Amino acid sequence: MRHAILGAGGVGGFIAACLARVGENVTLVVRAETLAAHPLEIQLESPLGNWSVDVDWAASVPPCDVLWLTIKATQLDSALSSITNVESIRAVVPLLNGLDHLQVLRSRFETTPGADRIIPATIAGEFERASVGHFIHRTPFAVLNISSRGRELLRSVSDQLRMIGLTCNFFDDEPTLMWSKLVFLGPLALTTTAFDRTVGEVMADPRTWPQLEGCIREACAIGQAEGAKVDAAAVLKIIKNAPPGMRSSMQKDVSHGRAPELDAIGGAIVRAAERHGLSTPITKQLIARIEVQTERQAPASHAR
Repeated sequence: MRHAILGAGGVGGFIAACLARVGENVTLVVRAETLAAHPLEIQLESPLGNWSVDVDWAASVPPCDVLWLTIKATQLDSALSSITNVESIRAVVPLLNGLDHLQVLRSRFETTPGADRIIPATIAGEFERASVGHFIHRTPFAVLNISSRGRELLRSVSDQLRMIGLTCNFFDDEPTLMWSKLVFLGPLALTTTAFDRTVGEVMADPRTWPQLEGCIREACAIGQAEGAKVDAAAVLKIIKNAPPGMRSSMQKDVSHGRAPELDAIGGAIVRAAERHGLSTPITKQLIARIEVQTERQAPASHAR
């Protein structure tokens, strides 16, 4: 199949490398002014293996069977404005954080009844771009969860990805699919960023561990109200077994002076809580702490 990947950061590079590794046709889409700087061969360092693969590069989304959206949530509007060939894209698999992007994408790609071109999905792991064309996957796990809407189209591809070490699951229940990641990512991202500590450091500190645990319990209660099958005890068990040196992408964004996905992740939890009349005191405290950090860093980032 023909795969286009819009977003050549850590997640996009990882997905591109894995798809190319199993023999799929892959095009990474980047800004026109950077196109000449990208190598034909990309490199992936991963616990799954280290390999180099050939990919195509383009300055616009080509006709494709699957468009993987691997941009930051903060880049969604500008990314969508760059897609002018909506009808030549068979299906879209968004790997964005949060929840709100699904409705935005459906309003753009599913304008006729029964279109069903959006295939909700999530990915879990720590991925980053070390340099142009060089990507690193740091965690021992890489979990790709996909809505059962995509089962027919992506069954063969998912089978091949499993063979190289990815965990791939199909979900019949969309709320559970989306909230299963948010109840893990949200508290982890907010806590590690608010205190600028690794997962292990957060868990080891009696001042920060209750913040992480409380945020997980808030998120799970909200997810359950949204109809998701999520459980705080199960999330806590996963967190306790996470690599102690793991850092969230939000934490990395803030430390480098980049705009964090605070609204897409923390805001999504708070807005869902408000829909059900639930309170989120710990989540709101962590968000406020991160907002102060980003405000302090803004002058320094402008100076650079």
